[in-house]
Amino acid sequence: MTNNDCLRRIRYILDLSDSNMMDIFAQANQDVTRAEVSVWLKKDDEADFEKCPDVIFATFLNGLIQEKRGKKEGTRVEPEQRLNNNIIFMKLKIAFNLQAEGIVSILALAGLRVSKSELSAFFRRPDHKHFRKCQDQILRNFLKGLQLQYRHKLDPDDVFE
Repeated sequence: MTNNDCLRRIRYILDLSDSNMMDIFAQANQDVTRAEVSVWLKKDDEADFEKCPDVIFATFLNGLIQEKRGKKEGTRVEPEQRLNNNIIFMKLKIAFNLQAEGIVSILALAGLRVSKSELSAFFRRPDHKHFRKCQDQILRNFLKGLQLQYRHKLDPDDVFE
């Protein structure tokens, strides 16, 4: 999944306005303009679409964690220069304060059955022997499950596939 796609889905799940998005970036000490947010949220085939860089999306996710969980005392978390689905999944898990049972039920809402042991493999260090790379399908279904949980009274045509 692209950073832009994830950003659009998170915005939709949480029903965030442009100013809410800018506030989340500000939580992570990143000033962005409404125009920047707008071009990152556009569809890929629109003329003025711009790819959201990894470091910017990582900053947004760090801001989302602070927005939902509160500011952590101590040193500021530096955004990752390179993101992958495992890191995105982990940051969303932290932001939504989810345990394994919650993630399993969210994935089940989207029609995907995953065991706790399969799930724990996504959150291990990459050099661990049981580490498993998170595929787009897992992240996409997790975001779909979050959408169904947070915005469950939607018209069926509005649900992301």
